[in-house]
Amino acid sequence: MVKTLGQLLANIPADQVVRTAGDLDTLVSVEVVESSQDVRPGGLFVARVGQSVDGHSFIPAAINAGAAAIVGEIAQSDLPVPYVQVKRAQDVLGLLAAAHHDHPARQLVIIGVTGTDGKTTTCHLLHSILKRAPGIRAGYISTISADFGDETAPTGLHVTTPGAPRVQAYLAKMVEAGITHCILEMTSHGLAQGRLNGVDIDVAVLTNVMHEHLDYHGSWENYRAAKAIMFQMLNETQRKPNVPKTAVINADDPSAEYFAAIPAERTLSYSIENPSDFRAGSIAYRPNETSFQVDDQQIDMQLKGDFNISNALAATGAACALGVTWDIVKAGISAVKLIPGRMEAIDEGQDFIAMVDFAHTPNALKRALQAGRQMLQPGKGLIAVFGSAGLRDVEKRRLMAETAAQLADMTILTAEDPRTESLDDILEMMAESCLAQGGIDGETFISVPDRGEAISLACQMAEPGDLVMACGKGHEQSMCFGTIEYPWDDREAMRAALRGAPLSTLPTAKRHTYAPD
Repeated sequence: MVKTLGQLLANIPADQVVRTAGDLDTLVSVEVVESSQDVRPGGLFVARVGQSVDGHSFIPAAINAGAAAIVGEIAQSDLPVPYVQVKRAQDVLGLLAAAHHDHPARQLVIIGVTGTDGKTTTCHLLHSILKRAPGIRAGYISTISADFGDETAPTGLHVTTPGAPRVQAYLAKMVEAGITHCILEMTSHGLAQGRLNGVDIDVAVLTNVMHEHLDYHGSWENYRAAKAIMFQMLNETQRKPNVPKTAVINADDPSAEYFAAIPAERTLSYSIENPSDFRAGSIAYRPNETSFQVDDQQIDMQLKGDFNISNALAATGAACALGVTWDIVKAGISAVKLIPGRMEAIDEGQDFIAMVDFAHTPNALKRALQAGRQMLQPGKGLIAVFGSAGLRDVEKRRLMAETAAQLADMTILTAEDPRTESLDDILEMMAESCLAQGGIDGETFISVPDRGEAISLACQMAEPGDLVMACGKGHEQSMCFGTIEYPWDDREAMRAALRGAPLSTLPTAKRHTYAPD
């Protein structure tokens, strides 16, 4: 949409603008972007100071690529194009991108989903429900992919909310495709960094708030406050016809009251343990199905584990908030066979169970391993393979290792995006936590640096009826060593291991690894 620079600036708070230089009638004819590599002739480049890179250093490259104007945080002079200095570029980036696309979120019903665990599964369950509802055309933006109705697109290598320009471009594409409702996964990073600014939200769904991302947020309280931004967004936009601004909250979460206290036109709750509007009862586990009741309605689903009951309840609350009938809710939930990389079974004809799960937080790992134990017959063993990321929350390493030591019969500690940290140091820290829980090195846990070898070894150890569960990567398509992303897929690694040859795409593949007796 062609707009003048001045028309775009009219959509950001006036107190954000420090000064302007150049002609505000300059036309911006293509996307607002934050990477100089994405600049096209006639576009607007927004430069900001990031954690590791200063976008202002790329202003010359953006101008050479044809940027019509620049927005940044640091004073600039003698630029050949208009320059607007703002207080915080990340706060205005989403607003500018939304304005360029004619505010697509205002033309959609937006359901935001946040929480430590279960966001993606809840989004996919809700999408399955809404796409069956008369009069609704539903799309979604999750950490796995974006759905535009007739096509999908991947959203990134690692779990995070896409950048603000991409979010707005996705929403605009949905409007163009005739989508009426968008389910939008909202991470704490995305909320805190303003990537979701310019999104008019109508229903806000909370899964839970557990230990995660304290390396970035600094404290659990700051992390929870970042999640709360989504609920505050309910009050910052006008109500759309026949869609009350609604908060859907997990009553079993310790922070339920904190989120319920944030004003909303309507607040609904769901739970397994505590009183709520949508409480699961009469829970029954069968080999290929889990069933539960909400009021007088029985819901049957193919997904396994109590945590997926919570996710189904979250989707149910959101759907009911939008007026979807129970028959549609039940049909949508029962139709979901699996979520990519979430408790995904891998079958190559082996005589034991092999699964891949995205669990990469202490709580998610606990719930995944608990669900795994429910699948096992008496006397059968659970072998867990996982790691802990470098340059991220260090406390998670201890907590996850402790969890596995308590719930798994055998724990294999391995690589998970070590980045520029020492993988050996990460593994040593986790091993110490296993020892502190009474673990015995070589008997109840071992460290295998190469993830392909670790998964292969787990499969070699498994006896008939056992369960091998690789946790932490799920659907992700790469692993970071140093600053390089190497191709990696836990599902392919599990398939390779079951076929007898470990996947060897990581730089650790040639290192000496543990071999069983």
